[in-house]
Amino acid sequence: MTSNNQVQSTIRRVLDDKRGMPGALLPILHDIQDELGHVPPEAVADIAEALNLSRAEVHGVISYYHHFRTEAPKGAVVQVCRAEACQSCGSEALWEHASKQAKGQNVTLESVYCLGLCATAPSMSINDKPYARVSHARFDHLLAQLKEAA
Repeated sequence: MTSNNQVQSTIRRVLDDKRGMPGALLPILHDIQDELGHVPPEAVADIAEALNLSRAEVHGVISYYHHFRTEAPKGAVVQVCRAEACQSCGSEALWEHASKQAKGQNVTLESVYCLGLCATAPSMSINDKPYARVSHARFDHLLAQLKEAA
């Protein structure tokens, strides 16, 4: 668990590193999420002040992109691609299967709208590691591996 001081320290460090960069908002949000696992709501005011933006503008970007989380993920982050190419190869059925299998597990299941594996759909990622041609059986196998590793 990350303490409030660690969160504030991370936010300050990222802002100090990136605030002078043109178009710094998205790189800042990515860096904070990469380090903390999410963009905490308390970061919005600091980011807005550092970039001379309104809190509404920063919040709008965070809420617009599905990639950004405002709460810390629970366990491993499992993302199932639900974009068109994956849908045409069964990702909606995979999503329903994954939703049932992930209940009660130490994972955060998220939709994602393209992992760049369209030619090998359906795809998913676990903690940013991509997996292609994921069947229900393969999903179950990967989930079992996560349990064993925990």
